[in-house]
Amino acid sequence: MAPTHRSIQIIPSVLPANWAEMGQCVKDLEDAGVDRIQFDVMDGNFVPNLTFGPELIKACRKYCDVPFETQLMVSQYNCETMLDAYVEATKGPKGEPGVVIAHVEANTHLHRVLGRIRQLGGSPSVAMNPHTPMEMVKNVLDMVDHVLVMTVNPGFGGQAYIPTMLDKISELRKAIVERDLNVDIEVDGGIKANWTISQCCAAGANCFIAGSGMFAYPTLKEGCDDLRRVAAEAQAGKVLPQPS
Repeated sequence: MAPTHRSIQIIPSVLPANWAEMGQCVKDLEDAGVDRIQFDVMDGNFVPNLTFGPELIKACRKYCDVPFETQLMVSQYNCETMLDAYVEATKGPKGEPGVVIAHVEANTHLHRVLGRIRQLGGSPSVAMNPHTPMEMVKNVLDMVDHVLVMTVNPGFGGQAYIPTMLDKISELRKAIVERDLNVDIEVDGGIKANWTISQCCAAGANCFIAGSGMFAYPTLKEGCDDLRRVAAEAQAGKVLPQPS
């Protein structure tokens, strides 16, 4: 199906950044013109890696005004016990709701977690791993502002994009349109300013998380502009083919 033309958003992940200079990094990303900044929260349980606590995210807020997004790649226990702190740390400079993403696979009581994010003043969103079918989120679509389709298995940056996720994105956009919901579709994993972002956009995604695919450029602005250009061209009908 043809995608609805929702606003394109470029959202860098700070996973490839110099963590010792994270404050400067988020300021540089804001100056580059990004729409949001994503913090990949990993607990060494749901995924085999450890990253950011709420205090680091909160500390970054004083360096920029751009909205934050926190993806909770953590166990249900860690998600529920630390949810208040992550929602608070992700808020904007004037307390605006920040995007807080809970994984469907990690949360047995997903409705409760998403409802709690909204109650705490956050923007509830849900993520699903590559092997997870779209049907796993259809019963929470009316509770979320974003659905994140992982195009790699979470845990590490720099992985190769999995192209078989396109059908899931299309099915998801179809369900959202049919139910007349105001929900963005994000993709995360191996996204670059090439056929990957182009085909995801054509399938119906409009929010694009890029880590190494953006930080590899000589400047962050060049990376942001290039990603946005290729996505905009895909929305206009110029879709890049997958290399043979």
